[in-house]
Amino acid sequence: MTAEMMTGNLAAAWGARLADVDYVPAFPITPQTEIVETLAKWCGSGSLNARFVTLDSEHSMMTAAGAAAATGARVFTATSSQGLLHAFEVLYTVAGWRVPLVLVNVSRALASPITLEPDHNDVLAARDCGFLQLHAETCQEVVDSILLAYRIAEDARVCLPVMVNLDGFVLSFTREPVTLPDPEVVKQFLPPFRPAHLGFTASAPRSLGTAVFGGATYSYFRHQLHLASLNGLRVYEEAAADFERLFGRRYDPVEQYRMDDAEDVLVMTNAFASKGKAAVDAARAQGRRVGLLRLRMIRPWPAETIQHALQGRRAVAVVDQNLSPGQGGILFQEIAACLYHEALRPRALCSFIGGLGGKNLSEGEFQAIFEQTADAGVRGTGIGPVLLFTESEHREVEQLQFLAHELKTGR
Repeated sequence: MTAEMMTGNLAAAWGARLADVDYVPAFPITPQTEIVETLAKWCGSGSLNARFVTLDSEHSMMTAAGAAAATGARVFTATSSQGLLHAFEVLYTVAGWRVPLVLVNVSRALASPITLEPDHNDVLAARDCGFLQLHAETCQEVVDSILLAYRIAEDARVCLPVMVNLDGFVLSFTREPVTLPDPEVVKQFLPPFRPAHLGFTASAPRSLGTAVFGGATYSYFRHQLHLASLNGLRVYEEAAADFERLFGRRYDPVEQYRMDDAEDVLVMTNAFASKGKAAVDAARAQGRRVGLLRLRMIRPWPAETIQHALQGRRAVAVVDQNLSPGQGGILFQEIAACLYHEALRPRALCSFIGGLGGKNLSEGEFQAIFEQTADAGVRGTGIGPVLLFTESEHREVEQLQFLAHELKTGR
């Protein structure tokens, strides 16, 4: 099949269409609105045989999504940023219901101050809610990740909702070539949803509930959710193998780029990893032995794969496009935790915070990362968290501060 140029948002809509979803509860928010607009158009024209309903908020949207999934419908929805936070209560609820559905989050930095540009504090704030998380770098990967997400979510060993993340503006409105899978072959990879655990019909309904009294019972069910999430690792690997066999594209839980002989490694995720790969290529041309590890799956956490990929390296630099105030980079903490007991862990682990609110990561900043990381590896001491911020950006902020002072004093 030939490739078509499409945005990340259109790719997400195609993922839902190819999955032949039954129900799309929706609420618009920038920068994901194009996804639900496209699905509404297709549902209206009959191109997609699904029920599309606009709700009054993201909270209602996720409640409707979970309720529909509990009846055996294949459900898709999408949100972003403040919308994800508005749905936050229900994320925990529907995960506890053990209902499989797919939610696309188009990452956008959180208020305040407000911006429409991307970073990952929205999606990483949801890392403990029970949703599995897949993170896409390209528009092609958006389509494919949605199909993989349904395959994992609906597996009886998992039976949990999955969140697929793509970066707002950087990917949501960027057009890239995408090869759409053949719908007939998709049916082989993703057959119709037949939830064995429900086992009811309209003439023989069954009531499902999650009311629990007492810590022992609650602990049991929460741990079952944890074990089901861990099952997602094995199910993902099986699904990825089938996907490669049918479509020729391979998606491992983490991607290793020029890692074979790398002394120092960048750890990144999502669309800015493309910038990281270009920086690795430039550094290689200068004789630096560097590589990049891109996290495609963040929940469940693929600890063993990460440990194996990073063992024996001189130094590792985690570039977080997020910030946990009072702590630092979120993914840095998780990388550090999974390497702590490894006998062959890297000599230095470095933390860099970059790309907040969509701030660009320049070639000079990547060069500084490589230099500081190499130096830390030689010394055997970690560094950070270091905020990536250029002199020109600092001057820009100083100018704004000066103007604010002038307005305040009435000069």
